[in-house]
Amino acid sequence: MGKKLSEMTLEELWTLFPIRLTEHNAEWKDQYAEMAIFLENKLSSCKVIRISHIGSTAINGILAKPIVDILVEIATDEDIRAVAEIITSSGFIKMSESKGRISFNYGYTESGFAEKVYHLHLRYVGDNEELYFRDYLIDNPEIAKEYQQLKLNLWHQYEHNRDAYTEAKTEFIKKHTMDARKQYEKRY
Repeated sequence: MGKKLSEMTLEELWTLFPIRLTEHNAEWKDQYAEMAIFLENKLSSCKVIRISHIGSTAINGILAKPIVDILVEIATDEDIRAVAEIITSSGFIKMSESKGRISFNYGYTESGFAEKVYHLHLRYVGDNEELYFRDYLIDNPEIAKEYQQLKLNLWHQYEHNRDAYTEAKTEFIKKHTMDARKQYEKRY
């Protein structure tokens, strides 16, 4: 019997779950919708403000990791840890926590990725820069293609180092998120 995910080192996890980029898949929209309904039901007793499809799987026409990213925004007076408990009891694995932010994975198994994989980002309402970035890439296909090219350039270099891959994209994301916030000033 192999190690449990909780017993694996970060390097073992990155080997088991390498970065892969694939062509856009129309099923990602349906996978998001299915999980959003699941979460709405599980979190019905919580003050959920918005559940959103974020990340590259939400942007038609660009390569993406086949992982559907979901942002769950809760009211500022909601107990984020109580909401997190419901999420983990619903099959998600808590991956990280910082002030006002908790991240979860779903579809990670001891033998690799499941057929459907999700990253869930739990935040207080308004902590939602990913919505601006997503909308900006949808509205600016040439910037979306630049983002895709950046990801392609980084993919094999950081295939087994998700943190470095994410860090290498940060400057691009921050720049265009700032542009998006100016353009969509009070959208969210």
